[in-house]
Amino acid sequence: MASVDTLATPERLEAARPPSIWRKLLRHRLFMTGATLLLLMVLLAIFADLIEIRPPEKMQVRLRFKTPDFAYPLGTDNYGRDIYSRLVHGARLSLAIGFAVALITGILGTAIGVAAGYFKRLDGPLMRLMDALMAFPAILLAIAIAAALGPSAMNAVIALAVVYTPRTARIVRSTVLVVRETDYVQAAKACGARDRWIIWRHVLPNSMAPLIVQLTFIFAYAILAESILSFLGVGPPPPIPTWGNMIAEGKDYLREASYICFFPGVAVALTCLALNLLGDGLRDVLDPRLRVQIG
Repeated sequence: MASVDTLATPERLEAARPPSIWRKLLRHRLFMTGATLLLLMVLLAIFADLIEIRPPEKMQVRLRFKTPDFAYPLGTDNYGRDIYSRLVHGARLSLAIGFAVALITGILGTAIGVAAGYFKRLDGPLMRLMDALMAFPAILLAIAIAAALGPSAMNAVIALAVVYTPRTARIVRSTVLVVRETDYVQAAKACGARDRWIIWRHVLPNSMAPLIVQLTFIFAYAILAESILSFLGVGPPPPIPTWGNMIAEGKDYLREASYICFFPGVAVALTCLALNLLGDGLRDVLDPRLRVQIG
């Protein structure tokens, strides 16, 4: 009969060990599809200056409404500007706005959610304020704030951060309410640990999974909302190339040159699809309540 030491070989122990989060993500098809699409968009934004065919602001009126060909892969707009060059440069600003909104929302939403969920005396006032902001339709509130501040990229970021922070705060709060009552947090309190130390060492690390998933969706919402704000004239002002500005400038020429709106619309749709697939994959892997067969 084989001994226990013979059976418990390193190879068998390694095979019996559950796969890590990174391995699960690499085996998740939705996550990898979304990550690949998002990486492509990020590379377009980073290397826009290198892969552009001509400057995005260069106007050639005699070449306006030129259909896609070898010299102009995506054609030209109503001012004769190269749509391809404007598209790759627009990726830079649109992704930057989406990332900035997700970052600011993550910081503010986490701070408000942790304060409301951990400290009972702050829960009522903070959550009533968040409920008041969520009472307004998201895009209407963003339009109102952006219109009041004026059209610019920074103001669009501020408007969208105000809109999406309450949603992040409520998700973080709901997680903190559960973590606050766990045995290890209660044991830390009984040992005399300070609230700041408990929040930093126990509460925040165990609240990150739903927060990360939520921020991927907010990233996608922010890109879509920025396109809406730019389309309505309260986003980054023309001639700054953003996907929303390109769609807004081409809406009057849908009959004779529909490709002016088509290509930036496809870019917005693919980026939002990539971020939603990314978020779905992260949720499947990070949420212990979901038993999803990944493979």
